[in-house]
Amino acid sequence: MFSSSRMVLAGAALALAACNFGDAVKGSASGKDGVAATVNGAPISERVVAMMVKQRVDLGRQASAEVRNAFIDRLAMQLILSQEALKKGLDKAPEVSDRIELGRQSILADAFVQDYLKSNPVGEEALKAEYERVKSQTSGSEYKARHILVEKEAEAKDIIARLKKNPKAFESLAREKSRDSGSKIRGGDLGWFDPGRMVPEFGAALAALAKGKFTVDPVKSQFGYHVILLEDSRLKQLQPLEQIRPALTQQLQQQNLKNVMDELRAKAKIEIAQAPASAPAKEAKPSESTGK
Repeated sequence: MFSSSRMVLAGAALALAACNFGDAVKGSASGKDGVAATVNGAPISERVVAMMVKQRVDLGRQASAEVRNAFIDRLAMQLILSQEALKKGLDKAPEVSDRIELGRQSILADAFVQDYLKSNPVGEEALKAEYERVKSQTSGSEYKARHILVEKEAEAKDIIARLKKNPKAFESLAREKSRDSGSKIRGGDLGWFDPGRMVPEFGAALAALAKGKFTVDPVKSQFGYHVILLEDSRLKQLQPLEQIRPALTQQLQQQNLKNVMDELRAKAKIEIAQAPASAPAKEAKPSESTGK
């Protein structure tokens, strides 16, 4: 739903990675305290080094003097190579200058997005209103069930025959026979879930079951054959606001951002030029072996 804004963010991140902080490394650091190192007299900004270290910490990784020095070494090598590229005039090559400009635009677009999100936080009233809207649209049932998944239909039929003799054996049979490793250790327990999350065959079979009953015929799906036990059902319940606050806030932020982007697009004058004609294919040379 919010693919456009996500593309902007993703594009900016990719551009930042592609540029490898190249322009910022030579950035506008002023004074000794703003310079982490110099390469042939060109400064490596302390601010850029700090930013890279912070990104590492934000990912849950450790920061140390060795890590900082490794970043500086990486940036120094990058700056050396960029200096050599400038000496050769490579920045004037169309394919290079186009990438530089695209990176610049993407980083600026990301800066706009971050500034907008920071300047327009989601208010409590808007959050509660959205929660009530979602709550009013929550309908249908959810189920608590167990299942046993096997590869062959004959296996499923054998399990059903054994359950008819002893319905209480479902959990032990699931632990013994099921190919679903996730639920097998819990006796086939799937917990509470929306049937829409399951493959259609599973959901349809589940909806037809009465509480406490299991399927009397194997249920075939792309995963194999299921034997399903319905333990309980209830109307869908929306989690309390506090539990979904972060996700709901992000959803509203993305929707607000999309609205702004749509408005800006509507105001902008976009003129799309005709695509250039494809270059004609080169004529094939006569075969030397045939002389044709």
